[in-house]
Amino acid sequence: MKMQLIIRRFAGTFILASLLLAHYHSPNWLWFTAFVGFNLLQSSFTNFCPLEMILKKLGVGGSCCASEKKSDNSCCS
Repeated sequence: MKMQLIIRRFAGTFILASLLLAHYHSPNWLWFTAFVGFNLLQSSFTNFCPLEMILKKLGVGGSCCASEKKSDNSCCS
């Protein structure tokens, strides 16, 4: 599975969960929503994503072999 797809799913899940927690528990959970949104925004400019680093260390998203790389330097199908 592509790393971008995994990151988008995590971000969407975290945002929806924090919105539910803000509605039913405490409005302070909206700070978590803002944190996720800020990380998405900054990663679009800097191409640095903390979640991507964590997932790579955990071995999620697969690893590339030189023979499997496609023309766009991505080993993901």
